[in-house]
Amino acid sequence: MNTPQFKNAIVRKPCKNMVNGLSSANLGIPDYDLAMKQHQNYINALIFCGLQVEVLEANEDFPDSTFIEDIALLTPHSAIITNPGALSRKGEATDVLDTIKKYYDQIDFIKEPGTIEAGDIMMVSDHFYIGLSERTNQEGAQQMTSILAKYKLGTTVVPLKEMLHLKTGVAYLEHNNLLVTGEFVNIPVFDPFNKLEIETSESYAANCIWVNDHVIIPKGYPNAKNTIEKTAYKTIEVDVSEFKKLDGGLSCLSLRF
Repeated sequence: MNTPQFKNAIVRKPCKNMVNGLSSANLGIPDYDLAMKQHQNYINALIFCGLQVEVLEANEDFPDSTFIEDIALLTPHSAIITNPGALSRKGEATDVLDTIKKYYDQIDFIKEPGTIEAGDIMMVSDHFYIGLSERTNQEGAQQMTSILAKYKLGTTVVPLKEMLHLKTGVAYLEHNNLLVTGEFVNIPVFDPFNKLEIETSESYAANCIWVNDHVIIPKGYPNAKNTIEKTAYKTIEVDVSEFKKLDGGLSCLSLRF
């Protein structure tokens, strides 16, 4: 199994309207100024890992648009524009499309009645795990499966019972290591992996990202950090407290390819 090396990332600055973003966290209203500082630190971490980062300006029409990962799946073969399940995020990809076209000649689209958000998709080499959630329906998963099959890429569908997105509770760290928490700890589909369990009290840290042999993790979760570092990864902590208030995590804030 080949280990990928990411070269690029696309991010979008938070908008002032983020205070009206979707949330079930009950952690209060995000502090916009602090979110901007945290977002810059996130960008700095990606650059440290060797990525060229393209930064898009904020879009006040979409409160959740800083969570740019959800609107596209970028594979080595094509860019697949998703169709978010949240009504307030419909159309969010429109002004990102021109940017994606700079990097991809082949672009596919998920169409109604299919809905899918890329926070529900985890890439493991040439295989993709797709979570069925409140934001990703069976039709969306089937369309994504059909598109990926064109490029000889496999899929496995994973029904969710508790998590908002698949990657809310699972993260692939390459080298067959998989962070898991909550409902994903004991499901058989992940048994082939070396599972690194994150305790429930630090479950937010299960959403982290592997970037070129570094693991970027949310700040403030020492047990999760220790678990990851025991497996010989170098970690970079980034405070994303203001994005947590909107149910967002580290993977949500960038498209990495």
